[in-house]
Amino acid sequence: MEAFYFLVFGALSVVVAALELSKTSRDRINTSTAFTSFKNNYLLVYSLMMEILLKKGLIVFLLVDPYAESAGDWLQGPYVYYLYSQYGFGKGEIGQLFIAGFGSSMLFGTIVGSLADKQGRKRACVTYCITYILSCITKHSPQYRILMLGRILGGIATSLLFSAFESWLVAEHNKRGFEQQWLSLTFSKAIFLGNGLVAILAGLFGNVLVDTLGLGPVAPFDAAACFLAIGMAVILSSWTENYGDPSENKDLLTQFKGAAVAIASDEKIALLGAIQSLFEGSMYTFVFLWTPALSPNEEEIPHGFIFATFMLASMLGSSIASRLMARSSPKVESYMQIVFTISSASLLLPIVTNFLVAPSDVRGGSISFSGYVQLFGFCIFETCVGIFWPSIMKMRSQYIPEEARSTIMNFFRIPLNIFVCIVLYNVNAFPITVMFGMCSIFLFVATLLQRRLMVISESQNLRPQDWKERDTEAEPLNSD
Repeated sequence: MEAFYFLVFGALSVVVAALELSKTSRDRINTSTAFTSFKNNYLLVYSLMMEILLKKGLIVFLLVDPYAESAGDWLQGPYVYYLYSQYGFGKGEIGQLFIAGFGSSMLFGTIVGSLADKQGRKRACVTYCITYILSCITKHSPQYRILMLGRILGGIATSLLFSAFESWLVAEHNKRGFEQQWLSLTFSKAIFLGNGLVAILAGLFGNVLVDTLGLGPVAPFDAAACFLAIGMAVILSSWTENYGDPSENKDLLTQFKGAAVAIASDEKIALLGAIQSLFEGSMYTFVFLWTPALSPNEEEIPHGFIFATFMLASMLGSSIASRLMARSSPKVESYMQIVFTISSASLLLPIVTNFLVAPSDVRGGSISFSGYVQLFGFCIFETCVGIFWPSIMKMRSQYIPEEARSTIMNFFRIPLNIFVCIVLYNVNAFPITVMFGMCSIFLFVATLLQRRLMVISESQNLRPQDWKERDTEAEPLNSD
């Protein structure tokens, strides 16, 4: 492996370590012992089972992509496509399996989100564990119908993951009377550990299971199920229940209507949902594209090592975010404009290098000069991803009403899942430069929307719950 990869990895490692070790009192948030215990409990569960959004990008293992997230899913992620191919399925059939997962998340997301608000977030988190364990078990079968069922279960579980856990955390944090600013600390540490350090360690552990011990491509799924079971035990033994709208006289349709009214009547919530969909849609598309961008002529690149480098860049971003959110200025609504602008520019690099550097016709070999430049840009983009996650979590905690938090968060994912399904279906229909250009435009639009959100937030000082009062004609969420 070329020294360049070690140089990038080593440089990022030094920067991350320096940032973490050089934090001053200004960069830290003084908390209580009770909060520290609460935070560590959540981080343990998060690290054990959080698969976050990049799991879905594994469809691009059609492009030999080793992307996934956190102990449960970081273990199985790099082996999803490989396992399906070992069962004898082609790209078309595997693509259908992955699209089924996204479609399932889109169709069932709002339903399970509403049930989480009504029946309890802790119960929803336990349901996530059980559902995803069942999805892992289906990987033992080579039958297409069983694998399709597993993808559908995985889609349902993903909807719970992206709503129930964060909703439980925000509600429990407020119920225990902790300061609002302390949420930022939990968010940033969750991304630093669960989406960074744990991802790297789990990837190494999965490699040991499959390659070193020779246990086969199903072994990471079994290990993931074990981690999920441990996390579920922690939830059952130490978490208390909390609800969004526990009233028994509310059906799902009424809850959907209430969530839709919240989005339509509060421009801040609508903007937040659009920003999230634009960024995550670009991020998922990037996951599909980085391998062919770095090896257009089938150059030999160390996918696993590059993956670890991306995770280090994400850790760098979360470390930067923790410093920013620990201070009163700049506000998250302000600095995220810069983050979106930088991320938009970073994904323009493949287009720029395509015009400035003459493409090579030589097949194989090592990464090209344009590949070096693009890898640098991709690390910048991953750093922006690391800043994005804790920052968007903080904004969601500020603007989304507690009564319908899980439902609204899953509403945000409907356009995202539609977009990803379209991209998956047409991933080979457009030149790679067109796809990167589209992502860059999306991120630039996110910058403009973030600017609008900042202007509104500065001009209004309304509580998240006040959305009910601004639309007197709509039925309030807690009414008969």
